[in-house]
Formats: sequence, structure tokens, C-alpha cells
Amino acid sequence: MKQQIIILLFLFSITVSAQETLSLEQCYTLVNKNYPLAKQQQLLTKQNELDLAVINTKKLPQLDFSAQATYQSDVTSIPIVIPGSTIEPPNKDQYKATVSVNQLIYDGGLINASSEVKKADLKTRQKQVEVNLYQLKEQVNQFYFSFLLLQENSTLLFAKKNQLETTLKEVQAGVKFGMLLPTSDSVLEAELLKITQQINELELKKLSSIETLSELIGKHISTEIHLESPIISSNLETELKRPELDLFQLQKKQIEASELLIAKKNSPKLVGFATGGYGNPGLNMLDNSFQTYYMTGLKLNWNIFDWNATKKERKSLQINKEFVDNQQEIFTLNTTIELNQQLAEIKKISSFIESDKTIIELRKKILKSASSQLKNGIITSSAYVTELTNLYEAESNLSTHKIQLLLVKTNYKTVKGN
Repeated sequence: MKQQIIILLFLFSITVSAQETLSLEQCYTLVNKNYPLAKQQQLLTKQNELDLAVINTKKLPQLDFSAQATYQSDVTSIPIVIPGSTIEPPNKDQYKATVSVNQLIYDGGLINASSEVKKADLKTRQKQVEVNLYQLKEQVNQFYFSFLLLQENSTLLFAKKNQLETTLKEVQAGVKFGMLLPTSDSVLEAELLKITQQINELELKKLSSIETLSELIGKHISTEIHLESPIISSNLETELKRPELDLFQLQKKQIEASELLIAKKNSPKLVGFATGGYGNPGLNMLDNSFQTYYMTGLKLNWNIFDWNATKKERKSLQINKEFVDNQQEIFTLNTTIELNQQLAEIKKISSFIESDKTIIELRKKILKSASSQLKNGIITSSAYVTELTNLYEAESNLSTHKIQLLLVKTNYKTVKGN
């Protein structure tokens, strides 16, 4: 006998260890990894690398080629005759091909400022993706705890079914020996069929819930999976740690980078250039023949007056920064209101749970008495089923309130940003 017990315990341990489990934290990780939106992080990085590469090409020599052939109605000529010399006017048909090389020497930091704007833009857009992914947590919470509640209800139904089956055997024995009415077992059998229907309905709901959760986290989950009840700390802090707050700060830094870029736009720019050409005429306009030629030098550009365009652009950016501050203020206010509402909900459900425990203890005493009365033929099977159902509903209410409390606490932590 002892050997059989050991074998059974061994087989049970194998079954438990082989059962697939899933935690809420694992669901969060899977969403961040598998949800299609997560791909945008890598796409944004690749795009930013290309944008920076394009900006940095402005530091490299710029090579231009041009060619043209023209015919003009008149050309420059000398209206006087110089004795002993003959000056031919240029041809009316002229040809020119040039290759020019321009090298930026100094731009006042404009290119670097442009690069900083692109980098700030990347951080902002990536943080926006992170914010969008974070907002999926509430959906994960909803489907996760919905399945957890169905899982608990299923366990309670099976417990009710087992208890009813045990009572049915006792009642059938009483009917057989004439101690109970002949129809006493029929009421219990009908109730068992009803419970079987409820179990089947729960299984369908579990299937629908788990399929939705599977789509959300990008991983196939079977209905036999065991979802772990998360352990929520009783310390409910009110300090916000949401990624949206980081996004607001990054948006401000992006505006500051744009302000620096505007300041650099009017900086002096020094460019070195060299041009080589071949044409008719060349640089000597009085020589009507094809010639090669070149020129080299430095060129300075400096926009010293822009009709206050830069000043107006800075004012516009300042308004954008105030707009971000306003968004942050609104977000903080709404989030604080939501947290206060959830704190009130936590207190309410906690009080329900204490009442549920008292009700269950009373229902257990009533059911125990009803069970004894049923066996002695004092009450009918219908009266017993009523008391059994009352106990099940009380236990179901307690289970529901416990899951609801976990959900509200989890949503509280999610809204807070922890």
C-alpha cells in the first residue's frame, strides 16, 4: 500500500511540473517583444542612421558637372580700330563644360545641430512607441484576469459537482432502502446535468478569452494553461513613473535642439571651391578657340538680416514647449484622478471580501445542517440543492472579488507606471 502511494505521488508531481504556466510579467514581456508595434523600434533606428548619413555627406566634397551650348544674337565688340592689331569678336555660338568641386570649410555648427535634431527626434519617436506598447498593459490585464476568474469559477464548479456526486450516492442508497422519497435522487441528477452545462459554457468562455490573450502577446496558449495569480504589494505609492512623463521631457529636448538649429542657420559659411573647364571661348573671351581653364578660391556666405524670421521661429518653438507643458499637466491631473478612483475601488472590494468570508462560514453551517436533514428525510433534495447553490454563489462571489481586487491593484500599478 505504501509503495502505491509513493507511485501516485510521483505521477502527480510529474503532472504538476509538466503543466504549462504563465505569469502576468511574462505576458508583458511577450507583448513588448511580439506585438507588431514593437518592430517600429528597429525601423526607426535604421531610418535615423540613414538620415544622419545623409546629413554627414554635407561635410564631404561636392562634385558638380555641367555642360552647355549657346547661340546669342550679339557679342561684345570693340567699336574702334587699333592700328597694327586685329581683335576678333567672340563667336556667337559658344560651348562650355565644367567640373566643380566645393568643400565646406566652416558652417558655424549647422551640420552638427541638424544631426542633434535627428537624434532627438529618434529618441522621441522611440519613446512614443514605448508609450503605445505600455498602454497595451491594461488590455493584457483585462484578458489575463478574465481568464483567471474563469479558471477559479471552473475549479469551484468542479468542487460543487464532486460534492453533489457524493451526496447523490448517499441519497440513492436512502431511496434504495426506502428511507427517502423515490424522486429525491432525480433532483440531484438534474442539478448535476445543469452543472455540466455550466462547465461546458465556462470552457468556451475560457477558449475565447485565451485566444484573445494569445493574439495580443503573440504566443499560442492552450486552455489547460495555469495562469499564476500575481503577488501585489500592499504598498500603493502615488508617485507617477509613466513613460509618458519621459516622452514629455524628450519632446522638450527636441524643441531645444530645434532652437539651436535655428540659431545656426544664419551663421557664416565658408566654402572652398575649384572649377576646371573646357570650352570655346575659355576665360580669355578674345580667343575664339577651344581652351582648358580652371579657377579656385574661397566663398563666404552670411545672411546678416532675415527680417526677424529667426526670432519668430524661436517664438513658435517656445509656444510648442508651453503646449508640451500643458499636455503634461493634463496627463498628470487625469492620471491622479484615475488613481484616486481606483484606490476607492480597492477599499470597496476589500470590504466586500470580508463580508464574503463571513457569509461563506454561515452558508457552510447551513449546508451541513441541510445535508444531515436530507439524509434523515426531513427536507427535500430541492431544498438541499438550494443551500448548496447558495454556498457556491457565496464562494463564487469571494473568488470574483479577490480576482477583481487583484485586477484593480494591478491596474493601479499600471496607471502609476510601476
